[in-house]
Amino acid sequence: MPQKLLKTAHYIELGSYQHWPVLIPQRIRLYTYEQIPLFLKENPYITDGYRAHLPSKLCLKSIFILSNETVNIWSHLLGFLLFFSLGVNDLLSVLPASGANREDYVIYAIGLFCFQVCMLCSVGYHLFSCHRSEKTCRRWLALDYAGISVGILGCYVPGIFYAFYCNAFWRQVYLLTVLSLILAVFSAQVHPRYLSNDWRWIRMTIFCCVAGVGTVPACHWVWLNGGFTSDVVQLFLPRVIIMYLIAGSAFLFYITKIPERYFPGQLNYLGASHQVWHILVVVMFYWWHQTAVYIMHYRHSQSCLTQTSRS
Repeated sequence: MPQKLLKTAHYIELGSYQHWPVLIPQRIRLYTYEQIPLFLKENPYITDGYRAHLPSKLCLKSIFILSNETVNIWSHLLGFLLFFSLGVNDLLSVLPASGANREDYVIYAIGLFCFQVCMLCSVGYHLFSCHRSEKTCRRWLALDYAGISVGILGCYVPGIFYAFYCNAFWRQVYLLTVLSLILAVFSAQVHPRYLSNDWRWIRMTIFCCVAGVGTVPACHWVWLNGGFTSDVVQLFLPRVIIMYLIAGSAFLFYITKIPERYFPGQLNYLGASHQVWHILVVVMFYWWHQTAVYIMHYRHSQSCLTQTSRS
């Protein structure tokens, strides 16, 4: 266990040239990569600024110190507040002004609730990953992965609902398919080796498949609406493509550990790949929420009978 420390001003290194003072609360200290427990060793290119060996109360207090998890915690805590405020604004302003029906309220509530759950699960893991109990840390990691699945569900529900707004059969088929996939992922997460480093690439493959399967209903939607020359396809397909580009970019940062791979020890507190991943996830969710608002307005202004479609 670490020795009890007085509350003092320590200096941390940002990059290779800046030193900033940070107030370390009593009994909280920062560790190097070599000093932390094995279960916390995920990224050898982040060499300093680790919290470790803390009870729950000090884990909570550590939210206010500058560590290598600060940006990860606050990016998704602010993300939660963003989606919460969007939810309030949607329910009180956007949806009533759009003439939304009961289904619209339900769909928007589900989507934004899923985004908020994803954000909070992520905050919880990055806040309590420094817990002195490996078992506690693993539980929060499992919740973090579950939150990612819930966030993906929050993208699918409004996307499929409005894409197949005029085709109830395929809407139900794809919603049930996606829900089944998410439940299958939850089932896989109870496997005792799911959180192990040996299964890292299996976990990544599972999430890629769950996210990538969305290209199937997207292609089907393009075909049902008359192909790439259709006005509605040209209007909304670019927004779908941009969403996947943001998601793909975020995932590449996540798995490659770029840029800190090329600047080990210089991006411990700011600019690391996981921080970029966090920010891009918030951007992606926000982009998809705005797309859902856009397509809802379109669906309410266009009769299903006036659209060219194939059965």
